Amino acid sequence: MTTAKRQLHLGAFLQGVGHHLAAWRHPDVVPSGAVRIEHFKNLARIAEAAKFDAVFIADNLGLAPVPPEIQTKAALAHYFDPLLLLSALAGETQRIGLVATVSSTYLPPYHLARKFATLDQISGGRSGWNLVTSGTDFEAHNFGLDQQLTHATRYERAREYVDVVKGLWNSWEDEPYLFDKAGARFFDPAKLHRVAHQGKHFAVHGALQTERPVQGYPVLVQAGSSDDGQDLAAATAELVFTAQQTVEEARAFYSSLKGRLAQHGRSPDALKVLPGISPVIGRSEQEAQEKYEQLQSLIDPAVGLGLLSAFLGGFDFSRYPLDGPLPELPQTEGWQSRQELFVALARRDQLSIRQLYERIASARGHLTVVGTPQSIADQMEHWFTTGAADGFNVLAPTFPHGLSDFAELVIPELQRRGLFRTEYTGRTLREHLGLPRPAHPAQPKSSSQNGRQPSTAKREQLSII
Repeated sequence: MTTAKRQLHLGAFLQGVGHHLAAWRHPDVVPSGAVRIEHFKNLARIAEAAKFDAVFIADNLGLAPVPPEIQTKAALAHYFDPLLLLSALAGETQRIGLVATVSSTYLPPYHLARKFATLDQISGGRSGWNLVTSGTDFEAHNFGLDQQLTHATRYERAREYVDVVKGLWNSWEDEPYLFDKAGARFFDPAKLHRVAHQGKHFAVHGALQTERPVQGYPVLVQAGSSDDGQDLAAATAELVFTAQQTVEEARAFYSSLKGRLAQHGRSPDALKVLPGISPVIGRSEQEAQEKYEQLQSLIDPAVGLGLLSAFLGGFDFSRYPLDGPLPELPQTEGWQSRQELFVALARRDQLSIRQLYERIASARGHLTVVGTPQSIADQMEHWFTTGAADGFNVLAPTFPHGLSDFAELVIPELQRRGLFRTEYTGRTLREHLGLPRPAHPAQPKSSSQNGRQPSTAKREQLSII
Protein backbone atom coordinates (compact mmCIF):
# COMPACT_ATOMS: atom_id res chain seq x y z
CA MET A 1 0.00 0.00 0.00
CA THR A 2 1.44 3.38 -1.02
CA THR A 3 1.13 6.49 1.11
CA ALA A 4 0.22 9.76 -0.57
CA LYS A 5 3.04 12.27 -0.58
CA ARG A 6 2.64 15.02 2.01
CA GLN A 7 1.79 18.35 0.38
CA LEU A 8 1.81 21.99 1.39
CA HIS A 9 -1.25 23.84 2.62
CA LEU A 10 -1.55 27.42 1.40
CA GLY A 11 -3.68 30.30 2.60
CA ALA A 12 -4.13 33.58 0.74
CA PHE A 13 -4.17 36.40 3.30
CA LEU A 14 -6.28 39.18 1.76
CA GLN A 15 -5.81 42.68 3.12
CA GLY A 16 -6.58 45.95 1.38
CA VAL A 17 -4.45 46.50 -1.72
CA GLY A 18 -1.40 44.68 -0.36
CA HIS A 19 0.50 43.79 2.78
CA HIS A 20 3.44 46.10 2.20
CA LEU A 21 3.06 49.27 4.24
CA ALA A 22 3.43 51.40 1.09
CA ALA A 23 1.43 49.16 -1.27
CA TRP A 24 -1.24 51.82 -1.85
CA ARG A 25 1.40 54.19 -3.25
CA HIS A 26 2.72 51.72 -5.83
CA PRO A 27 2.13 52.93 -9.41
CA ASP A 28 0.47 49.63 -10.42
CA VAL A 29 -1.96 49.61 -7.50
CA VAL A 30 -5.47 51.10 -7.48
CA PRO A 31 -5.89 52.30 -3.86
CA SER A 32 -9.69 52.39 -4.00
CA GLY A 33 -9.68 48.59 -4.25
CA ALA A 34 -9.36 48.49 -0.47
CA VAL A 35 -12.96 49.68 -0.15
CA ARG A 36 -14.48 47.86 -3.15
CA ILE A 37 -16.15 44.46 -2.88
CA GLU A 38 -15.33 43.66 -6.52
CA HIS A 39 -11.64 43.87 -5.64
CA PHE A 40 -12.01 41.13 -3.03
CA LYS A 41 -14.17 39.01 -5.30
CA ASN A 42 -11.40 39.14 -7.90
CA LEU A 43 -8.76 38.14 -5.34
CA ALA A 44 -10.88 35.19 -4.18
CA ARG A 45 -11.28 34.01 -7.76
CA ILE A 46 -7.51 34.22 -8.35
CA ALA A 47 -6.83 32.23 -5.18
CA GLU A 48 -9.41 29.56 -5.99
CA ALA A 49 -8.13 29.13 -9.56
CA ALA A 50 -4.68 28.53 -8.05
CA LYS A 51 -6.17 25.89 -5.66
CA PHE A 52 -5.31 27.64 -2.38
CA ASP A 53 -6.75 25.91 0.67
CA ALA A 54 -8.38 29.10 1.93
CA VAL A 55 -8.57 32.86 1.84
CA PHE A 56 -7.96 34.52 5.19
CA ILE A 57 -9.40 37.83 6.38
CA ALA A 58 -7.91 39.64 9.39
CA ASP A 59 -9.75 42.16 11.53
CA ASN A 60 -9.57 44.59 14.39
CA LEU A 61 -12.36 46.36 16.21
CA GLY A 62 -11.58 50.02 15.91
CA LEU A 63 -9.75 52.71 14.03
CA ALA A 64 -6.29 53.13 15.52
CA PRO A 65 -5.38 56.64 16.67
CA VAL A 66 -3.25 58.25 13.97
CA PRO A 67 -0.72 60.98 14.87
CA PRO A 68 -1.36 64.25 12.99
CA GLU A 69 1.97 64.04 11.15
CA ILE A 70 0.90 60.88 9.34
CA GLN A 71 -2.88 61.34 9.06
CA THR A 72 -2.85 61.81 5.30
CA LYS A 73 0.18 59.61 4.59
CA ALA A 74 -0.96 56.26 5.96
CA ALA A 75 -3.53 54.05 4.31
CA LEU A 76 -6.32 53.66 6.83
CA ALA A 77 -6.77 50.09 7.98
CA HIS A 78 -10.14 49.66 6.28
CA TYR A 79 -11.75 46.35 7.15
CA PHE A 80 -15.07 45.10 5.93
CA ASP A 81 -16.75 42.95 8.54
CA PRO A 82 -15.01 39.61 7.83
CA LEU A 83 -18.09 37.42 8.15
CA LEU A 84 -20.18 39.63 5.88
CA LEU A 85 -17.34 39.88 3.38
CA LEU A 86 -16.83 36.11 3.30
CA SER A 87 -20.56 35.55 2.93
CA ALA A 88 -20.34 37.59 -0.26
CA LEU A 89 -17.25 35.68 -1.41
CA ALA A 90 -18.99 32.36 -0.72
CA GLY A 91 -21.32 33.11 -3.62
CA GLU A 92 -18.38 33.87 -5.93
CA THR A 93 -16.49 30.64 -5.23
CA GLN A 94 -17.15 26.91 -4.97
CA ARG A 95 -14.24 25.18 -3.24
CA ILE A 96 -11.85 27.54 -1.49
CA GLY A 97 -12.01 27.82 2.32
CA LEU A 98 -13.19 31.04 3.97
CA VAL A 99 -11.42 31.99 7.21
CA ALA A 100 -12.64 34.99 9.20
CA THR A 101 -11.03 36.63 12.22
CA VAL A 102 -13.40 37.30 15.13
CA SER A 103 -12.35 38.33 18.63
CA SER A 104 -13.49 36.26 21.59
CA THR A 105 -13.11 39.31 23.83
CA TYR A 106 -15.92 41.46 22.46
CA LEU A 107 -18.53 39.25 20.78
CA PRO A 108 -20.80 37.03 22.93
CA PRO A 109 -20.27 33.35 22.14
CA TYR A 110 -23.88 32.81 21.07
CA HIS A 111 -23.53 35.42 18.31
CA LEU A 112 -20.30 33.91 17.05
CA ALA A 113 -21.64 30.35 17.06
CA ARG A 114 -24.70 31.34 15.06
CA LYS A 115 -22.83 33.46 12.52
CA PHE A 116 -20.20 30.80 11.78
CA ALA A 117 -22.79 28.01 11.63
CA THR A 118 -24.62 30.10 9.03
CA LEU A 119 -21.46 30.80 7.01
CA ASP A 120 -20.60 27.11 7.05
CA GLN A 121 -24.07 26.22 5.79
CA ILE A 122 -24.23 28.78 2.98
CA SER A 123 -20.70 27.95 1.80
CA GLY A 124 -21.21 24.17 1.86
CA GLY A 125 -18.70 23.59 4.65
CA ARG A 126 -15.87 25.98 3.86
CA SER A 127 -15.69 28.21 6.93
CA GLY A 128 -12.91 28.69 9.45
CA TRP A 129 -12.79 30.85 12.59
CA ASN A 130 -9.53 32.60 13.40
CA LEU A 131 -9.78 33.20 17.13
CA VAL A 132 -8.05 36.35 18.38
CA THR A 133 -8.34 37.99 21.78
CA SER A 134 -7.64 41.58 20.59
CA GLY A 135 -4.57 43.42 21.80
CA THR A 136 -5.10 47.19 21.92
CA ASP A 137 -6.60 49.78 24.19
CA PHE A 138 -8.23 51.61 21.29
CA GLU A 139 -10.37 48.52 20.64
CA ALA A 140 -11.29 48.32 24.33
CA HIS A 141 -12.41 51.95 24.24
CA ASN A 142 -15.09 51.05 21.67
CA PHE A 143 -16.65 48.65 24.17
CA GLY A 144 -16.83 50.85 27.25
CA LEU A 145 -13.50 49.82 28.78
CA ASP A 146 -10.74 52.16 29.91
CA GLN A 147 -8.11 49.65 28.82
CA GLN A 148 -7.88 46.15 27.41
CA LEU A 149 -8.08 43.10 29.63
CA THR A 150 -4.78 41.58 30.68
CA HIS A 151 -3.13 39.12 28.32
CA ALA A 152 -3.64 36.18 30.70
CA THR A 153 -7.29 37.05 31.31
CA ARG A 154 -8.05 37.33 27.61
CA TYR A 155 -6.68 33.85 26.96
CA GLU A 156 -8.40 32.36 30.00
CA ARG A 157 -11.72 33.74 28.72
CA ALA A 158 -10.96 32.48 25.22
CA ARG A 159 -10.52 28.90 26.41
CA GLU A 160 -13.93 28.92 28.08
CA TYR A 161 -15.40 30.74 25.07
CA VAL A 162 -14.36 27.90 22.74
CA ASP A 163 -16.04 25.34 25.01
CA VAL A 164 -19.28 27.32 24.95
CA VAL A 165 -19.21 27.81 21.18
CA LYS A 166 -18.60 24.11 20.55
CA GLY A 167 -21.51 23.28 22.85
CA LEU A 168 -23.74 25.60 20.85
CA TRP A 169 -22.61 24.07 17.54
CA ASN A 170 -23.69 20.74 19.04
CA SER A 171 -27.20 22.03 19.85
CA TRP A 172 -28.41 19.73 17.08
CA GLU A 173 -27.20 16.33 16.01
CA ASP A 174 -26.65 15.78 12.30
CA GLU A 175 -29.77 15.55 10.14
CA PRO A 176 -32.32 16.43 12.83
CA TYR A 177 -35.12 17.39 10.44
CA LEU A 178 -37.90 14.94 9.54
CA PHE A 179 -40.20 17.23 7.54
CA ASP A 180 -42.92 14.66 8.17
CA LYS A 181 -46.13 16.36 7.07
CA ALA A 182 -48.41 13.39 7.70
CA GLY A 183 -47.02 12.79 11.19
CA ALA A 184 -46.74 16.50 11.99
CA ARG A 185 -43.10 16.09 12.99
CA PHE A 186 -40.81 18.86 11.70
CA PHE A 187 -37.73 17.56 13.55
CA ASP A 188 -36.65 14.73 15.83
CA PRO A 189 -36.71 16.14 19.40
CA ALA A 190 -34.21 13.50 20.52
CA LYS A 191 -31.61 15.25 18.37
CA LEU A 192 -31.94 18.60 20.15
CA HIS A 193 -29.46 19.23 23.00
CA ARG A 194 -29.61 22.43 25.01
CA VAL A 195 -26.47 23.92 26.52
CA ALA A 196 -26.33 24.49 30.27
CA HIS A 197 -23.13 26.40 30.93
CA GLN A 198 -22.26 28.29 34.10
CA GLY A 199 -18.58 29.22 34.08
CA LYS A 200 -16.21 31.84 35.40
CA HIS A 201 -16.69 34.18 32.44
CA PHE A 202 -19.85 33.06 30.64
CA ALA A 203 -23.34 31.82 31.49
CA VAL A 204 -25.22 30.34 28.54
CA HIS A 205 -28.42 28.32 28.80
CA GLY A 206 -30.16 27.50 25.55
CA ALA A 207 -29.70 26.14 22.07
CA LEU A 208 -28.67 27.43 18.69
CA GLN A 209 -31.51 27.88 16.21
CA THR A 210 -29.13 27.08 13.34
CA GLU A 211 -28.46 23.56 12.09
CA ARG A 212 -25.14 21.94 13.02
CA PRO A 213 -22.36 23.19 10.70
CA VAL A 214 -21.65 21.11 7.61
CA GLN A 215 -18.15 20.47 8.95
CA GLY A 216 -19.36 19.65 12.46
CA TYR A 217 -17.40 22.69 13.57
CA PRO A 218 -15.82 25.33 11.36
CA VAL A 219 -12.06 24.81 11.24
CA LEU A 220 -10.63 26.36 14.41
CA VAL A 221 -7.75 28.70 13.65
CA GLN A 222 -5.44 30.55 16.04
CA ALA A 223 -2.75 33.14 15.46
CA GLY A 224 -1.23 33.75 18.89
CA SER A 225 2.36 32.55 19.33
CA SER A 226 2.94 33.59 22.95
CA ASP A 227 3.07 30.93 25.65
CA ASP A 228 -0.60 31.58 26.46
CA GLY A 229 -1.41 31.49 22.75
CA GLN A 230 0.37 28.18 22.25
CA ASP A 231 -1.47 26.64 25.19
CA LEU A 232 -4.81 27.75 23.76
CA ALA A 233 -3.85 26.49 20.31
CA ALA A 234 -2.72 23.11 21.62
CA ALA A 235 -6.07 22.65 23.35
CA THR A 236 -8.37 24.00 20.66
CA ALA A 237 -6.81 24.95 17.31
CA GLU A 238 -6.61 22.94 14.10
CA LEU A 239 -4.68 25.52 12.12
CA VAL A 240 -2.15 28.05 13.44
CA PHE A 241 -0.85 31.12 11.63
CA THR A 242 2.46 32.33 13.03
CA ALA A 243 5.21 34.86 12.30
CA GLN A 244 8.72 33.42 12.21
CA GLN A 245 11.84 35.06 10.76
CA THR A 246 14.22 32.12 10.40
CA VAL A 247 13.84 28.43 9.69
CA GLU A 248 15.51 27.63 13.02
CA GLU A 249 12.99 29.75 14.95
CA ALA A 250 10.16 28.22 12.94
CA ARG A 251 11.34 24.68 13.74
CA ALA A 252 11.52 25.51 17.43
CA PHE A 253 7.99 26.93 17.40
CA TYR A 254 6.65 24.01 15.36
CA SER A 255 8.21 21.49 17.74
CA SER A 256 7.06 23.38 20.84
CA LEU A 257 3.47 23.70 19.69
CA LYS A 258 3.08 20.16 18.37
CA GLY A 259 4.76 18.84 21.51
CA ARG A 260 1.92 20.29 23.62
CA LEU A 261 -0.83 18.37 21.80
CA ALA A 262 -0.35 15.04 23.57
CA GLN A 263 -1.42 16.45 26.94
CA HIS A 264 -4.78 17.20 25.31
CA GLY A 265 -5.10 13.73 23.80
CA ARG A 266 -4.34 15.02 20.30
CA SER A 267 -1.97 13.75 17.63
CA PRO A 268 0.54 16.04 15.84
CA ASP A 269 -1.48 15.76 12.61
CA ALA A 270 -4.51 17.28 14.34
CA LEU A 271 -2.98 20.76 13.97
CA LYS A 272 -1.40 22.40 10.93
CA VAL A 273 1.18 25.18 11.30
CA LEU A 274 1.32 27.84 8.58
CA PRO A 275 3.93 30.62 8.99
CA GLY A 276 3.30 33.82 7.08
CA ILE A 277 5.38 34.50 3.97
CA SER A 278 5.49 37.65 1.84
CA PRO A 279 6.98 36.85 -1.60
CA VAL A 280 8.40 39.50 -3.92
CA ILE A 281 8.75 37.62 -7.20
CA GLY A 282 10.81 38.36 -10.28
CA ARG A 283 11.71 36.33 -13.34
CA SER A 284 15.30 37.03 -12.33
CA GLU A 285 16.89 37.79 -8.96
CA GLN A 286 17.66 41.30 -10.19
CA GLU A 287 14.07 41.96 -11.21
CA ALA A 288 12.81 40.71 -7.83
CA GLN A 289 15.27 42.91 -5.96
CA GLU A 290 14.26 45.94 -8.02
CA LYS A 291 10.59 45.30 -7.23
CA TYR A 292 11.38 45.10 -3.53
CA GLU A 293 13.51 48.24 -3.54
CA GLN A 294 10.78 50.15 -5.36
CA LEU A 295 8.29 49.28 -2.62
CA GLN A 296 10.77 50.11 0.12
CA SER A 297 11.46 53.51 -1.43
CA LEU A 298 7.79 54.42 -1.01
CA ILE A 299 7.84 54.06 2.80
CA ASP A 300 7.31 57.36 4.56
CA PRO A 301 9.53 57.38 7.70
CA ALA A 302 6.74 58.74 9.90
CA VAL A 303 4.39 55.97 8.75
CA GLY A 304 7.05 53.31 9.26
CA LEU A 305 7.71 54.53 12.78
CA GLY A 306 3.97 54.62 13.45
CA LEU A 307 3.64 50.97 12.43
CA LEU A 308 6.49 49.97 14.73
CA SER A 309 5.04 51.94 17.62
CA ALA A 310 1.59 50.36 17.16
CA PHE A 311 3.00 46.85 17.47
CA LEU A 312 5.11 47.83 20.47
CA GLY A 313 2.23 48.98 22.64
CA GLY A 314 2.24 52.61 21.48
CA PHE A 315 5.84 53.21 22.60
CA ASP A 316 6.95 56.83 22.06
CA PHE A 317 10.09 56.87 19.92
CA SER A 318 10.28 60.67 19.64
CA ARG A 319 13.14 60.89 22.18
CA TYR A 320 15.31 58.39 20.29
CA PRO A 321 17.32 58.87 17.09
CA LEU A 322 15.94 56.90 14.13
CA ASP A 323 19.40 55.64 13.28
CA GLY A 324 20.15 54.62 16.86
CA PRO A 325 19.53 51.22 18.45
CA LEU A 326 16.13 50.03 19.63
CA PRO A 327 15.77 51.08 23.28
CA GLU A 328 14.70 48.80 26.09
CA LEU A 329 10.94 48.40 25.95
CA PRO A 330 8.45 47.88 28.78
CA GLN A 331 6.27 44.78 28.91
CA THR A 332 2.75 45.46 27.63
CA GLU A 333 -0.59 43.66 27.61
CA GLY A 334 -0.72 43.81 23.79
CA TRP A 335 0.65 41.48 21.11
CA GLN A 336 3.37 39.88 23.22
CA SER A 337 4.69 37.34 20.72
CA ARG A 338 5.07 39.97 17.99
CA GLN A 339 6.78 42.35 20.39
CA GLU A 340 9.24 39.62 21.35
CA LEU A 341 9.87 38.86 17.66
CA PHE A 342 10.64 42.51 16.82
CA VAL A 343 12.99 42.94 19.76
CA ALA A 344 14.79 39.67 18.99
CA LEU A 345 15.14 40.66 15.33
CA ALA A 346 16.59 44.07 16.19
CA ARG A 347 19.07 42.63 18.68
CA ARG A 348 20.13 39.70 16.51
CA ASP A 349 20.76 41.76 13.36
CA GLN A 350 21.84 44.91 15.22
CA LEU A 351 19.13 46.97 13.51
CA SER A 352 18.52 50.64 14.16
CA ILE A 353 14.97 51.85 14.74
CA ARG A 354 14.78 52.91 11.08
CA GLN A 355 16.13 49.56 9.83
CA LEU A 356 13.66 47.70 12.02
CA TYR A 357 10.59 49.48 10.67
CA GLU A 358 11.93 49.03 7.14
CA ARG A 359 12.34 45.31 7.81
CA ILE A 360 8.79 44.86 9.08
CA ALA A 361 7.13 47.19 6.56
CA SER A 362 6.68 44.40 4.03
CA ALA A 363 4.82 41.94 6.25
CA ARG A 364 4.64 43.13 9.89
CA GLY A 365 7.15 40.55 11.09
CA HIS A 366 6.30 37.67 8.77
CA LEU A 367 9.03 36.25 6.56
CA THR A 368 9.79 38.31 3.43
CA VAL A 369 11.39 36.44 0.54
CA VAL A 370 12.73 38.14 -2.57
CA GLY A 371 13.67 36.06 -5.59
CA THR A 372 12.66 33.95 -8.55
CA PRO A 373 9.86 31.39 -8.47
CA GLN A 374 12.49 28.67 -8.17
CA SER A 375 14.40 30.25 -5.28
CA ILE A 376 11.18 31.03 -3.39
CA ALA A 377 9.95 27.47 -3.93
CA ASP A 378 13.36 26.25 -2.65
CA GLN A 379 12.89 28.14 0.61
CA MET A 380 9.32 26.98 1.05
CA GLU A 381 10.31 23.38 0.39
CA HIS A 382 13.18 23.63 2.86
CA TRP A 383 10.91 24.88 5.64
CA PHE A 384 8.29 22.27 4.78
CA THR A 385 10.60 19.26 4.65
CA THR A 386 12.73 20.10 7.70
CA GLY A 387 9.99 20.40 10.31
CA ALA A 388 9.32 24.14 10.26
CA ALA A 389 5.90 24.30 8.57
CA ASP A 390 2.94 22.39 7.19
CA GLY A 391 2.41 25.14 4.65
CA PHE A 392 2.26 28.93 4.46
CA ASN A 393 -0.12 31.84 4.70
CA VAL A 394 0.81 34.01 1.72
CA LEU A 395 0.88 37.78 2.26
CA ALA A 396 1.17 39.29 -1.21
CA PRO A 397 2.96 42.66 -1.06
CA THR A 398 0.50 44.20 -3.55
CA PHE A 399 -2.94 43.23 -4.85
CA PRO A 400 -3.86 41.91 -7.27
CA HIS A 401 -0.43 41.69 -8.94
CA GLY A 402 1.49 40.10 -6.06
CA LEU A 403 -1.12 37.37 -5.66
CA SER A 404 -1.30 36.78 -9.42
CA ASP A 405 2.51 36.50 -9.58
CA PHE A 406 2.47 33.85 -6.86
CA ALA A 407 -0.41 31.97 -8.50
CA GLU A 408 1.09 32.06 -11.99
CA LEU A 409 4.79 31.60 -11.20
CA VAL A 410 5.40 29.98 -7.79
CA ILE A 411 2.47 27.56 -7.57
CA PRO A 412 3.31 25.84 -10.89
CA GLU A 413 6.86 25.34 -9.57
CA LEU A 414 5.51 23.80 -6.36
CA GLN A 415 3.20 21.58 -8.40
CA ARG A 416 6.08 20.49 -10.62
CA ARG A 417 7.86 19.30 -7.46
CA GLY A 418 4.77 17.43 -6.27
CA LEU A 419 4.46 19.76 -3.27
CA PHE A 420 1.03 21.23 -4.02
CA ARG A 421 -2.27 20.01 -5.44
CA THR A 422 -3.21 20.48 -9.07
CA GLU A 423 -6.93 20.03 -8.36
CA TYR A 424 -9.16 20.12 -5.31
CA THR A 425 -10.02 16.62 -4.12
CA GLY A 426 -12.55 17.70 -1.49
CA ARG A 427 -15.27 20.28 -1.06
CA THR A 428 -14.90 21.39 2.56
CA LEU A 429 -12.05 23.23 4.22
CA ARG A 430 -11.56 20.24 6.54
CA GLU A 431 -11.10 18.01 3.51
CA HIS A 432 -8.56 20.39 1.99
CA LEU A 433 -6.56 20.34 5.23
CA GLY A 434 -6.90 16.61 5.86
CA LEU A 435 -8.75 17.23 9.13
CA PRO A 436 -11.47 14.89 10.43
CA ARG A 437 -15.05 16.00 10.86
CA PRO A 438 -15.80 15.97 14.61
CA ALA A 439 -18.61 13.63 15.61
CA HIS A 440 -21.45 14.90 17.76
CA PRO A 441 -20.93 14.03 21.46
CA ALA A 442 -24.24 12.15 21.49
CA GLN A 443 -23.02 9.82 18.75
CA PRO A 444 -20.77 6.81 19.41
CA LYS A 445 -17.10 7.79 19.61
CA SER A 446 -15.12 7.07 16.48
CA SER A 447 -11.61 7.51 15.14
CA SER A 448 -12.70 10.75 13.50
CA GLN A 449 -12.43 12.41 16.93
CA ASN A 450 -8.67 11.76 17.00
CA GLY A 451 -9.11 9.99 20.33
CA ARG A 452 -9.49 13.30 22.17
CA GLN A 453 -11.47 13.10 25.41
CA PRO A 454 -13.02 16.19 27.02
CA SER A 455 -11.28 17.23 30.19
CA THR A 456 -12.91 16.72 33.59
CA ALA A 457 -13.09 20.49 34.01
CA LYS A 458 -14.96 20.82 30.76
CA ARG A 459 -17.46 18.09 31.68
CA GLU A 460 -18.17 19.87 34.97
CA GLN A 461 -18.56 23.28 33.34
CA LEU A 462 -20.40 22.52 30.16
CA SER A 463 -23.28 20.14 29.97
CA ILE A 464 -25.46 19.38 27.00
CA ILE A 465 -29.00 18.39 27.95
